[in-house]
Amino acid sequence: MNANLREALAVLPEYLSQHVLLSVAALTLGVAISLPLAVAAVRLRPLRGAVLTFAGLIQTIPALALLALFYPLLLALSLLSERLFGVGFRALGFLPALLALTLYSMLPVLRNTITALIGIDPAIRMAAKAVGMTPSQSLLLVELPLAAPVIMAGIRTATVWVIGAATLSTPIGQTSLGNYIFTGLQTENWVFVLFGCVAAGAVALVADRLLALAEDGIARRSPLRIGLAALGLAAVLLASLLPGLGKPQAGLVIGAKNFDEQYILSALIGQRLAAIGTPSTVKADLGSAIAFHALAAGDVDLYVDYSGTVWGNQMHRSDLPGRTPMLAQMKDWMWRTHGITLLGTLGFENAYSFAMRRDRAEALHINTLADLALVSARLKMGGDFEIFTRPEWRAVRRAYGLSFAVQRQYQPNFLYRAVAGGDVDVISAFSSDGRIAQYDLKILADPKGALPPYDAMLLLGPAHAHDLALIAALKPLIGAIPLNLMQQANLMVDRDRDKQTPTQASRWLAAHLMR
Repeated sequence: MNANLREALAVLPEYLSQHVLLSVAALTLGVAISLPLAVAAVRLRPLRGAVLTFAGLIQTIPALALLALFYPLLLALSLLSERLFGVGFRALGFLPALLALTLYSMLPVLRNTITALIGIDPAIRMAAKAVGMTPSQSLLLVELPLAAPVIMAGIRTATVWVIGAATLSTPIGQTSLGNYIFTGLQTENWVFVLFGCVAAGAVALVADRLLALAEDGIARRSPLRIGLAALGLAAVLLASLLPGLGKPQAGLVIGAKNFDEQYILSALIGQRLAAIGTPSTVKADLGSAIAFHALAAGDVDLYVDYSGTVWGNQMHRSDLPGRTPMLAQMKDWMWRTHGITLLGTLGFENAYSFAMRRDRAEALHINTLADLALVSARLKMGGDFEIFTRPEWRAVRRAYGLSFAVQRQYQPNFLYRAVAGGDVDVISAFSSDGRIAQYDLKILADPKGALPPYDAMLLLGPAHAHDLALIAALKPLIGAIPLNLMQQANLMVDRDRDKQTPTQASRWLAAHLMR
């Protein structure tokens, strides 16, 4: 069996159970809120417009953005709760995903319920009143049963929406079938991408068909159809949830950003923890700011960050006092302000740099960023999702006066294909990435020293500052990974032929570190 397919199947129980659990919880909460709100909106015309406008506004926000917005909001509330009551809560993962998807599920249920109740013939209400029914009895015994098929149609729509949108919860730390898609896109593992899409589509299709059977049963007043739909839904839920939820929960959470090196390093750390009998799980595809704040808040227990990123993005420093003073000041600042322990550097630097195809750079006589500035106005620049908002970019622009004709953003993996194929002339690259050699790219020198160093640093969360067993297990990684080995491990994942998974690359790296 293909190694990628084998790895995809191995994690399917966990991914599927978490995806289904999140979807069911969001739909249940969404329906529980939407139905009474819709009934109230039918009775109160001013409320009706406000409710539908709010629900419609939620739908205009891209699902990924809505999911991401809940993390800083919950993080602020958690910090406030901790200060006021001494108790915080996890702001990463399930909770922000649940709240965002609950809001996302409400519009079709609200709209269909309101439309169905308003559309009931007034004569029916009058007849119910004439036989002595109270308004509540009329609603429960007459109006809602008549509206039920239309309401079920809204619930079906919400179900498909939520199951699809739940795949986008991966970047905020919630495990889902989206883990296949995000990781697969980054590592160009199309087996993972296809597997994730097919799995999510299959879940949505099965749920929709079973709910359609229930809708038909309600319309026909058929207890058999309704019962079969209920049994089918229960069977699907049990089959989806039990295999994954029956597993013992992982002890430590390892954070990882959204590029190959982070996947490899998080797997390597997980292997070190397994060697001492400590279970762990990985929350991958986190943004730089989210990962750091998640570590400080205890949502993530440890992860690898880079000195230049912390210096510029978290400490908001633009001065460059040198590698050793920077590390010393960062160590003190992280401990003093966030309780984060800098365990040490891993031994290599993943520096932001600017790269061009070698033949293109030679044709334009570009060797440095100063040379690039002379012709940048007629060139196209490609960057990852973060670079154009980072302080490093502003520092480089100030130092060299760079101004490009076009600036485009790409998934990090696609940057190299973009410059190799001529879609852009220059890209933001990373010094430890093996694709620099693979695509024969030229790294442009930084004679003014505008870019800071980017030593890979192993960081521990506040809860593990004095965990001697954990620190002892991780110590062998400190200073042990030279740049050339990290480049080779990255290239194993990136290579077009004989592509390895990040887990395989991490095992290869671990074997070489033991020599």
